[in-house]
Amino acid sequence: MTFFIRYLWEDPRFFIAWFIIVVLSICCHEYAHARVALHEGDSTAADNGHLTFNPFKQMGLWSLLTFALVGIAWGQVPVNSANYRRKYSDAIVSAAGPLTNLILGFAFGGLMFLCLKLNLGDEFAWKMLFYGGVINIALAVLNLLPIPGFDGWAILLNLKPDLFKKDSEWIKGSFFVAMILVFMFFNIIFSIGEAVIKYELELLAHIFG
Repeated sequence: MTFFIRYLWEDPRFFIAWFIIVVLSICCHEYAHARVALHEGDSTAADNGHLTFNPFKQMGLWSLLTFALVGIAWGQVPVNSANYRRKYSDAIVSAAGPLTNLILGFAFGGLMFLCLKLNLGDEFAWKMLFYGGVINIALAVLNLLPIPGFDGWAILLNLKPDLFKKDSEWIKGSFFVAMILVFMFFNIIFSIGEAVIKYELELLAHIFG
């Protein structure tokens, strides 16, 4: 296993920048879930203090430490679907997180283009803005996968409630297999993020070049 923390002494500027980008992206993702859940009638996340960008609240100390050590992080907000006021509120709340990452991804790409256009910053700053875009697109794609435990699964179950029983043995067994497959093929998801941001930069260059 490659330990992410090695960058702290090999390239501390990269470590700090990458850490900030990923933590910010996850916190925005979770904040979006909490905010939209409140809008849809469930105040559980708000009542538990999740209307914040505080990483200790949105991710927790264990997630932050795990990310600093091995580069794996997560976040979670509590919700109670029984409080939702609409039939498809669960899908709306679940989609809010990945949608936020998509917006952030394109925002990072747009900011990179602007900095390049105006010759602001340096090569390192441009590279980190690019990776900020890539990681957010990758997070959006990852979370939209119809795999138990991810937002895509919650969306699918809300739109197609009879597809599987939520407590079925199939779901319990497939969850662990799916997680292993995700980590095995995460490079492909990351490559999708790279392709999307590169296309955005090419499109912006074509429009404003």
